[in-house]
Amino acid sequence: MSGMPMPEQMKKGQDQMARVHATTDPAERQNLMEFRRARSRGARPFMTRCTEGAREEKGMGARYVFGKEVGLSFEGAVERVVQALTSEGFGVLTEIDVAATLKKKLGEDMRPYRILGACNPQLAHRAIQLEPEIGALLPCNVVVRVDAEGKTRVEIMDPQAVLGLVARTEIAPIAAQVRESLERVLAAV
Repeated sequence: MSGMPMPEQMKKGQDQMARVHATTDPAERQNLMEFRRARSRGARPFMTRCTEGAREEKGMGARYVFGKEVGLSFEGAVERVVQALTSEGFGVLTEIDVAATLKKKLGEDMRPYRILGACNPQLAHRAIQLEPEIGALLPCNVVVRVDAEGKTRVEIMDPQAVLGLVARTEIAPIAAQVRESLERVLAAV
């Protein structure tokens, strides 16, 4: 058996255990151990991405967003989302018209697709005070788009999934608070 090549999964597991034992940082060791425990239970701690069609066929949604189909026009949905964000204390820092940008830069046509960069200043301030590098994960993106069937969808970045990348337990309550606010935004649309 020792002369046979080791299966790739086993190699990865041994590499991860070696990292756990090699680190002297208690927080890093804890994170690595939690990762291993999650993997051993069959959880997939890394976010995965697959095409919209594949997600629908498998009956699964993207793990880093939550959203819904809305019975509004595209522009009506954008307007309603901005109003709901404002009522929850978020400002829209950026607005990217992806369809217009791709038309201009690549000459490609696509269905309406807008990304709104939303930020709640109080919550962002708390998070940045705890973890200055967290700004690379901000703002929270909200997508309003028209799908292949011509229906308008609103999809919101899941702050708990994204901010879960940060190895600080103090961030989790902030992420949960942001998620609750964004769920109310989605409900209002």
